Amino acid sequence: MNIQIRGIHKAFASFPALDGVNLDIESGELIALLGPSGSGKTTLLRTIAGLEFPDAGEISFGGENIASRPVRERGVGFVFQHYALFKHMTVADNIAFGLNVRKGSARPSKEAIQQRVHELLDLVQLSGLDKRYPSQLSGGQRQRVALARALAIDPKVLLLDEPFGALDAKVRKDLRRWLRELHDKTGYTTIFVTHDQEEALELADRVVVMNRGRIEQVGNNQQVYEQPATPFVFDFLGSVNILPGEVKDRQLRFDGSDDVWDSESKESGLVDIYVRPHDLQIVDAAAPGLDATVTLVQRAGALIRISAALATSGERIELELSHLDTLARSRQPGDAIRVAPITFGLFPRAPHRRPTTLPDVVPNAPAENRERARN
Repeated sequence: MNIQIRGIHKAFASFPALDGVNLDIESGELIALLGPSGSGKTTLLRTIAGLEFPDAGEISFGGENIASRPVRERGVGFVFQHYALFKHMTVADNIAFGLNVRKGSARPSKEAIQQRVHELLDLVQLSGLDKRYPSQLSGGQRQRVALARALAIDPKVLLLDEPFGALDAKVRKDLRRWLRELHDKTGYTTIFVTHDQEEALELADRVVVMNRGRIEQVGNNQQVYEQPATPFVFDFLGSVNILPGEVKDRQLRFDGSDDVWDSESKESGLVDIYVRPHDLQIVDAAAPGLDATVTLVQRAGALIRISAALATSGERIELELSHLDTLARSRQPGDAIRVAPITFGLFPRAPHRRPTTLPDVVPNAPAENRERARN
């Protein structure tokens, strides 16, 4: 089932939860709505479901506008973050609930309902647990039951509101791999809400990044992470260093440096330079780069994380380097280094941008390096 969303507005009192949202979803896609709290992602999901009604705009399923229809007429399956299972019902009765409450000829026979329940138990890998109650299941098992209940009605669209938010990290990883496999088997058009960037990038065909009731960018995981359309997307999807610079004649210069880098920007002027920690490298002293003083070194598995203060401004930068990097392995707080970007993003300089600076004195550093950090 393909979905078209056009000009959706939704306000709560004077707060604009959705502000002119437009989105096209292809049949069979797995879409992630990603953003911080208050970005409008859950409101958009509930509006698609019919649990909220838009103040303006259209929502079409297969070319038919359903924006004013109640939830029972939309044919959607909805999975809540906290399962919302009936505690007094068995697993089988929970899954069968949506079929049992149908009226008249729309209600399948008892035998057909039982067969559907057992098919779904097999699908969600819970065979043999049909007579248990929710209190007898783990969190991951309860979420699978909730998903099976949503699938029981054979929905046109499957909607999930932070389905793994109440689970621990390991269970979340296991379940999202399983959900991806399940989606590929069933082919339902699926939309899920999350604030977890890793979850969205790993699981979804496309990611919809939302902020303040608007869509900032729509794209696959490579597009939104490696080619962010706005400063918000760049900053929200992973760690980033933001440094001041200037572009002139397609040449980029960092503030405080005489070295230049080629830039694809056709515009000239002051810019903010966005560089992810893993896109910074330590270079030889004679190479183009920025001088800095190491303030902290942390080993995290195969990564070496280095914090440093730029010599010119004291502004803090973060690097993530391989443990095989010979220029990174021996670094200690107080060491002088030279860093250079591998790749970067450029945006017009934001007004009133405040640099992130480190303390004047670098702890555990030799005296000559502490003096350099002050200057």
